Amino acid sequence: MALMSTRTRRRLTDAPFLAAATGERPSRRPVWFMRQAGRSLPEYRDVRAGIGMLESCFDPELVCEITMQPIRRYAVDAAILFSDIVVPLKAAGIDLDILPGTGPVVAAPVRTVGDVRALPRLRPEEVGAVADGVRLLVDALGETPLIGFAGAPFTLASYLVEGGPSKNHERTKAMMYADPQTWHALLGVLTDITIAFLQVQLAAGVDAIQLFDSWAGALTEADYRSFVLPHSQRVFAEIADAGVPRIHFGVGTGELLGAMAEAGADVVGVDWRVPLNDAVRRVGPGKALQGNLDPAVLFAGTAAIEAHVRRILREADEAITLGASGHIFNLGHGVLPDTDPAALGAVVDLVHEM
Repeated sequence: MALMSTRTRRRLTDAPFLAAATGERPSRRPVWFMRQAGRSLPEYRDVRAGIGMLESCFDPELVCEITMQPIRRYAVDAAILFSDIVVPLKAAGIDLDILPGTGPVVAAPVRTVGDVRALPRLRPEEVGAVADGVRLLVDALGETPLIGFAGAPFTLASYLVEGGPSKNHERTKAMMYADPQTWHALLGVLTDITIAFLQVQLAAGVDAIQLFDSWAGALTEADYRSFVLPHSQRVFAEIADAGVPRIHFGVGTGELLGAMAEAGADVVGVDWRVPLNDAVRRVGPGKALQGNLDPAVLFAGTAAIEAHVRRILREADEAITLGASGHIFNLGHGVLPDTDPAALGAVVDLVHEM
C-alpha cells in the first residue's frame, strides 16, 4: 500500500522528543504522558460534558482543543492526538460504541470466516475529520511535536472477537489456535485498516506515530511471534517511508520486549514492571526506550514521586550506556482518571531539571 502524499512536514530541529527518538542528543530529557489529555483534567471534563467519546473523536475542533489542553497546562515535550484505537473501525462502518465504565463494545462480534469476509475496509475520506484535527493541531502546536497513533491489529482483533474488553481473551485465543487461517485473514484486514489510518495522520502532518498493542501481554512469546508479529511488522514497514519516529507499546509485555523490538519501531515503550536497564537487554541495542513510571505512584505524594522519577532516570542512563539510543520519559501506562494534574506537572519539572 503506497504512502499517501503528505503536506510539507514541519522542521522541528530543536525538539527534544524527536532527538531522543532518533538517536540524537536532546537538549533535555523529553517527557510526555500517555492519556495526558483526558479525564484527569477538569478542562477536559468541562469540554466533553454531554458529548460522547466517539462523537468527540470525529469533531476536528474538539480534537484540537482536547489535544492542546495538556500542552497549555504542562511543559511536556510532545502532544498526542486525542482519539481512540477503535476510531478507524467505527469510521469503516463496524457497529460499535464506547460505553462509559466499560470501553468499546461491538454489536456483532467477528467469529467466523464469513464474519471476516464481511468486514469493511477503511477509505481515507472516512477519517477526514481526524485529518482535519491533525492539520489544526500542526498549526496550533508551534515547535511541539504531534504524535499520531493507532491500535495494533492484535488488540483490535481482540475487541472484535470478544465483543468488548476481556480479561482472559478466551474467544480470541480459541480462534488463533483452532482456526489460524481465519485468524490471519482477520489480522490481515485489521492491518490494512491500521495502515490506512496511520497514513491519513501522516499525510496530515503528525511528527511521530505510536502503535498501541494494549492486550499483547496476554500472549506467550511463541504465540506472539506466530500470530501477531508478522502483522505488526507490516504496519511499521508500510509507514517507514514517512521518515518519522515509530513507537511500539504494550502493557504487560515484559516477556515480549525482544520480539516486539523486531516489529520495526524506532522506540520501544516499556511498562512499569521491567526496569529500563533490564529492558534494554531484552530489546537489544540501537533503539530508544520510552517509560516507565507506574501511574499509581502519582497518588503517593511528592517524596515518593521524586524518588521513583530519580530511579527511572538512573536506570535510563544505564540503559543508554548499555546500548539504548535514547530515552523518552513517560508512564508505564496511561494517566489514571483520578490523578492530580499537579502531580504530572511536578514530574515534568523534575525530569527537565535533572
